[in-house]
Amino acid sequence: MTLRSPGVLCPPVRLYSRLALIILLAAPAVLSQQQKSVPPTQKTLPSGQLDTKAEVNERIAQLAAASSVKQGDYVIGSGDLLAVEVFDVPELSRDVRVNESGLIPLPLIPVKVHAAGLTTFQLQDKLAELLQSNGLVSTPQVTVSLKEQHSQPITVIGAVKSPMVIQAIRQTTLLQVLSQAGGISDDAGNTVIVTRPPSVPPGSEDSDATKVPSEPQTFMISVSDLLDSGNSSFNITVLGGDVVSVPRAGIIYVVGAVNRPGGFVMQNDRDRMTTLKILSLAGGTTSTAKERQAVILRKNLESGKRLEVRVDLKKVMQLKTEDVLLQPSDILFVPDSSGKRALHRAGDTALALTTGVALVSATKF
Repeated sequence: MTLRSPGVLCPPVRLYSRLALIILLAAPAVLSQQQKSVPPTQKTLPSGQLDTKAEVNERIAQLAAASSVKQGDYVIGSGDLLAVEVFDVPELSRDVRVNESGLIPLPLIPVKVHAAGLTTFQLQDKLAELLQSNGLVSTPQVTVSLKEQHSQPITVIGAVKSPMVIQAIRQTTLLQVLSQAGGISDDAGNTVIVTRPPSVPPGSEDSDATKVPSEPQTFMISVSDLLDSGNSSFNITVLGGDVVSVPRAGIIYVVGAVNRPGGFVMQNDRDRMTTLKILSLAGGTTSTAKERQAVILRKNLESGKRLEVRVDLKKVMQLKTEDVLLQPSDILFVPDSSGKRALHRAGDTALALTTGVALVSATKF
């Protein structure tokens, strides 16, 4: 039997030691690469739903292209310059400017004609009817074309990629407006709000009574309905002067004994955010968490005070009680067990010391 001097490792032992060292040194890089391979914006949603904002914006662009409006459907607005031509009646043909009330004057017609809100084709029919009913032309042939466009702009604000002001050159849909603004941003909520200013109701120009503007209108449309329903009633026509706003999503915070504490944006969550969902985003609770004593800190909008809502996460995770719905700005606090923490800290310290000694022994010679 061959004896070796103390402190000298056999060749196989030295080889295994070097392999162990290489694996330990390479492990952080491998883990880092695995973490980078997972898309940060990926989100688990029920089957058939879009799971990233990029897919949502791609869907918006596709539907916007499919909902394009014909060139002849331009809606006339105040400030537009129109060319009105009556065939074989040059004295009635002229350029007219739409005033702030949406009206245009024409010779020999006793009242101004309301043009705003009509397409050029609709205005042609209206003028032909007026000329015939007033006995001016027996069979009028009227052509209306747009010479200058100065309609009120469409303003797009909020959680969109590129907030901007869009000139309504022709009839524009909500999907087209969102597409021109680059789609919604990563922190966008699931609602689009269209605010329409008051306007003079059509027909009021025919009387001398005081013109009372109509009430402003507000349309609240779900992004889910806009993209998934296929119902044209959600893809409304956006007019000059409208303001399209995409509110930002709410944020829910998780602190305490969880693996990834922080704030999590409620990105287009089709179902409501619950404690189970937010815990999955936070990587679950730690081994020292006191899951039965978790608390939701919620702000009372009326009084401004913080309310404490007790929740037994242990029973929730065991499906023994109903999952709790969370609201924007809620803070889920999971307390830590100091006794368990001290015990685990001692174990981790012992493991670290053992690993350190093993590394030194393997690399020392």
